[in-house]
Amino acid sequence: MAANALFPHPIAHRGLHDFSRGIVENTASAFEAAISAGFAIECDVQLSADGVPYIFHDDDLPRLVGREGRSDAIGIAEVTALPLLGSSTGDTPQRFTEFLGQVAGRTLLQIELKRQSTPAQTETLARAVTAALATYDGPQVIESFDPNLLIAMRKAGYRGKLGIITYSWAIPDWDADIPASQKFALRHLLHWPMTRFDFISCHDVALDLPAVKFFRAFGVPVTAWTVKSAAQAREVLRKADQLVFEGFDPR
Repeated sequence: MAANALFPHPIAHRGLHDFSRGIVENTASAFEAAISAGFAIECDVQLSADGVPYIFHDDDLPRLVGREGRSDAIGIAEVTALPLLGSSTGDTPQRFTEFLGQVAGRTLLQIELKRQSTPAQTETLARAVTAALATYDGPQVIESFDPNLLIAMRKAGYRGKLGIITYSWAIPDWDADIPASQKFALRHLLHWPMTRFDFISCHDVALDLPAVKFFRAFGVPVTAWTVKSAAQAREVLRKADQLVFEGFDPR
């Protein structure tokens, strides 16, 4: 599939959020705003302690809900009762199935599955997401930083497009816990024989990575994150096929 066919519209990063107006990232309000503006949606999926996928970015809770603890350490009933800080409408994290019900096929979903702490959690997340999408009638793709999640999605029976998220793998705040040999493999996309990804989602400052350029030259679509200005967008679109954006209108 051609890049412009797979990603026809700019992709609103975590929905079309705007904290100054009380529209918090990864919320029903942000997703509705993106749909109304004609954008695709990027979102993040975590796994609750009782094995239910829900929409949330962080691995821990303080930044978004103001309490301590990991995002995978509480059950789904408690998760969906937590008001998100700064929301003017009282948004709380949605179950993945609730999110799908809200969007209802109205725009493309670029769904990021967050890296899990254990292989068992990885398999559980993949199975639950695959099951939810089996009855979803709308355009969607799945992506992850973790090659194991792409492999698990195929094992679970997912038949849609899968993407690998990548960057320089040289940012200590993001990857200090990952061995150097594994970073090398991730940077150069050496998992390709196992993952057989359909697209790449690349950090905008890492689009010159040899592996990214190589795969794009052979027709693999590349989206670039996170673009925050029109000037940045013009530069990025010389090297990528679509923007994952926030903070400005890319039209």
